[in-house]
Amino acid sequence: MEELSAGLHLSALQKRFGATIALGDGNLHVKPGEVHTLLGENGSGKSTLVKIIGGVHRADQGKVTLDGEALTFRSPRQANASGVATVFQEVLTAASQSVLENIWLGTDGVFRRRRSRAEQRAAASDVLGRLVDGIQLDSPAGELSLSERQAVCIARALVRTPRVLVLDESTAALDVQTRDRLFEEMRRLRSEGCAILFISHRMDEVEEISDRVTVLRSGRTISTVERSSMTIGQLISDMTGASSVVEHQREERELGPAILSAEGIRLAPAAETIDFELRRGELVGLAGLEGQGQDQFLRRLAGLIDGEGSLTQPAAGGESIRAAGSNKTGVAYLPRERRGESLFETMSTQENFALPTMRKDIRGPLLNPRRTSERFSRAAKDLSIKFGSSTDAISTLSGGNQQKVLLARWLATDPAVLLLNDPTRGVDITTKREIYAALRQLCSEGMSVVMLSSEVEEHVELVDRVLVFRNQSVFAEIGRTEIGNETIVAAYFGQRVAGVA
Repeated sequence: MEELSAGLHLSALQKRFGATIALGDGNLHVKPGEVHTLLGENGSGKSTLVKIIGGVHRADQGKVTLDGEALTFRSPRQANASGVATVFQEVLTAASQSVLENIWLGTDGVFRRRRSRAEQRAAASDVLGRLVDGIQLDSPAGELSLSERQAVCIARALVRTPRVLVLDESTAALDVQTRDRLFEEMRRLRSEGCAILFISHRMDEVEEISDRVTVLRSGRTISTVERSSMTIGQLISDMTGASSVVEHQREERELGPAILSAEGIRLAPAAETIDFELRRGELVGLAGLEGQGQDQFLRRLAGLIDGEGSLTQPAAGGESIRAAGSNKTGVAYLPRERRGESLFETMSTQENFALPTMRKDIRGPLLNPRRTSERFSRAAKDLSIKFGSSTDAISTLSGGNQQKVLLARWLATDPAVLLLNDPTRGVDITTKREIYAALRQLCSEGMSVVMLSSEVEEHVELVDRVLVFRNQSVFAEIGRTEIGNETIVAAYFGQRVAGVA
């Protein structure tokens, strides 16, 4: 029988937000010296549970204990003081402040520091250096890449030497190398007795790092399994409540003529130029290790940045593409960072959906809210968006449903070309499947899609061809019949498998 006084215990936790039951019966025990993974679909209660642990929310009922001591956190500062450090799903940095200041945010009082500046610098350099190379502590955090900013958030938690470390989808924003170094750090902390609660939607990560796994569904704890008896099929079944998961394979389909062309695109002064042609109904994947040029190329296609080379849209008479997300160009772009680039958190779900297409709802001099509501209702049905009231703030939705609202926003512009920047980052398996199905349907209807994805399996399952970027240029183009984990990962590291261009 396990020692109930050791580690973090959550017993019968409940939390409501108005009529919505976010957590109905949350039970969890994270032992010292283990990595305990929490799985569940978006909306299952994971984020609510994490925010209770981290002091953001207070449970309506239930009990939280740490090493036998009952706890009621009224703020994240109290949680930190008790030895609980949480890295939340959204990348939370102050852009104008330095990396060093970001790492020590919230630790100092108004008139005095807990450590000298020299001690803070030494500790920050040591912890951050174990995660990523080359970041200057005095640089503004806003100048860093998404992966680097997330590393800063993780370092912020680690410098507190926590008894309990909570990582809520923290790997979703990390590049492969930084993710692997984080796993090494987690193993070190585990060996020192730290209790680690890890949340991820990537099954390869779950298999690699977990000692035990607990599944939440609809706000309730469904199962907890040891690593030795864990199977991916059973975990998915517990998450979804279904006896099996249908695997979808890429379907053969006829592609139309070229709809978007790029010629002589150069992403860096010494990089090779890129020529690219997108056909009607085609779904092209962009892959590569973080920072290899795929994000920059997608933004170039979207018209968000200028550079050497030209973009043309033959279907529109060969005119140059100048802007994104507009019916004039037929190109819509969905950014990677929901919070920083897309969401208006104080506005309603319906308003977030309608912003670029509000003109469709104007009758005479006035806006007709009923038309907006009708359009959103149709979009919500098409994409299976789960929400309470469309007039509630979009921040009340789960991350996966927020992402589907943003996808619906740009689909409402009726684009000929849809550009997606890691659209399933941080969403659950079921939501991913729903997005995959929507993209297949859109392509079958003649829309063209270019999708940057950090998940190899996503390319293998979904796309017609993959462009793998390396050193700011296209290293390999992998056709439908050659797409596989081996061919894509080999290209990441500059290797070609026979038969790949």
